[in-house]
Amino acid sequence: MGVDGIFLHFLKNEVADYAVGAKIEKIYLPTKYELVLGLRTRSEARRLFISVGGNAPRFNFTSASPENPAQPPMLCMLLRKQLTGAVIRDIRQAGLDRVVFIDMDATDEIGDRVKRTLVVEIMAQYSNCILLDENGVIIDALKRVDATKSSFREVLPKLPYRLPPPQDKLDIRETAPEAILDRILSYENKALSSAVLNTLSGVSPLIARELAYRVTLGDKPVADLSDGAKDRLLHEIAELKALVEAGKAQPCWLTDGSGAYLDFSYLPLTLYANDALRHSAQTLSEILDRFFFEREKLRRAKSKAEDLFKAVASLKERTAKKINLQREELLACEDREQKRVWAELINANLYALQKGAPFYEVQDYYDDYKTVRIPADPLLTPSQNSQRYYKEYRKAQTAQKILTEQIEKGMDDLAYLETVEDELSRAETEKELTEIRFELSGAGMLKSKTGTKNKKNAPLPPLKFTSPNGFTVLVGRNNTQNDDLSFKKASKNDWWFHAQKAPGSHVILVCNGAEAPEADMEFAAKTAAWFSSVRERGSVEVDYTKVRNLKKPPAARPGYVIYHVYQTVYAKAEKPG
Repeated sequence: MGVDGIFLHFLKNEVADYAVGAKIEKIYLPTKYELVLGLRTRSEARRLFISVGGNAPRFNFTSASPENPAQPPMLCMLLRKQLTGAVIRDIRQAGLDRVVFIDMDATDEIGDRVKRTLVVEIMAQYSNCILLDENGVIIDALKRVDATKSSFREVLPKLPYRLPPPQDKLDIRETAPEAILDRILSYENKALSSAVLNTLSGVSPLIARELAYRVTLGDKPVADLSDGAKDRLLHEIAELKALVEAGKAQPCWLTDGSGAYLDFSYLPLTLYANDALRHSAQTLSEILDRFFFEREKLRRAKSKAEDLFKAVASLKERTAKKINLQREELLACEDREQKRVWAELINANLYALQKGAPFYEVQDYYDDYKTVRIPADPLLTPSQNSQRYYKEYRKAQTAQKILTEQIEKGMDDLAYLETVEDELSRAETEKELTEIRFELSGAGMLKSKTGTKNKKNAPLPPLKFTSPNGFTVLVGRNNTQNDDLSFKKASKNDWWFHAQKAPGSHVILVCNGAEAPEADMEFAAKTAAWFSSVRERGSVEVDYTKVRNLKKPPAARPGYVIYHVYQTVYAKAEKPG
């Protein structure tokens, strides 16, 4: 389920228990739609995570550390200026709508105390986080909304803040269960879950289905409800009302037989019956962290890598287009030998040829003295025409050599860019993306944004795993690291693994002079298959050899090696544990 109004009611209380009275020490924007507030009380520090992305909008305490960009965006600097050192005085909710107000005492530029409010709107793709001044005027927002996006409610600096339009639904805290039941029963033509959804404020489709299941063990039409079912429905409404008024959630989440997450809620879910395992949690924040953070981690990396993906795709397209043009030019050079023969035949017959003729008819001693007609420029002498053909022949000969070399280099560049695409598809952190940027800059394919590396951008270590018998397996994250692994870190007697004829990581099985058992060799081969562009095949051909058999040609692209002594094994692509 998503975060509905009642879930947000419980979550607001949970966050307020710690956050009210806490000071904002740090502020980060990991992505343009995510905000992290570092809070501190006298006893401990916590991170309040706010996401307004369309995939999983929420706000909760997190134990994870979202990776931040090397340079904070302008909005982050504004928020730091406005909120650093502010003390949270209250956290309130607009009814049971998915809107939370975080009220703060802050300090302005000249040291005066001012009021600031952070509005968190959890509304799927319309979610937002908006900073207001003491008069309810917008200072800025994570998502600016102008008239082209919304004619009803603009969200722009210096405009007064307006709540989202209200819905004609009942607040369970302020309405008697009998009145709620009457409203639900008025929707005779709807399914029970749909009637509940249209009646109660702050209820998600999941909770509506759960109530319907508890009453009918399904989702019957309202018109078909028996008197007994109506009594059970009234009881469930009263129970939910008591739970909300008490403000004490019963956090739980569900998994299927394989351990994959199915759903979560603030009350025990029964509608999955025996098809799911139910787990309890201490806090709602724990559930949101468990459900969304790891999933969002990869999405955040892909979002940050978007410009790199576009740059690499553009480079590939440009390189491929250049190769095609060079191949067309190379085809035009194929008649160079004909031009050399014509030049020699004209030279051999100078005594019989006259200036002004549009062509020369001579006997071709290369082809049984057959008569051949050679096109000629009538403004040139026969000798000059001969020299013209010699010149075109030499030019075509030189062009063929240069074009062949350029096409080979272009093909190497294309192969290299495919390896970079593979790196990007597996990158999970900002640091990994930074490494790939430096790699492309070093290869002369991308302009460097930050210049030389500094301590903040120190190289990442390779990925490290342990084989069944305790051997270390190292995996390169990118082509530069692949080179470093294979030619600097690895010993000559270590084993090297790589997917055959496909982009992928260099994988080193560190032996330290020992003989590697078959199980460890198989583990390293499976790891190489997993960290390759062809892992979706399942079974992957993996080459392996001793590190001493690897060679790197001069001026070769990062990650490129050659080897002639090797063995090949079919390995199942499995993610190493």
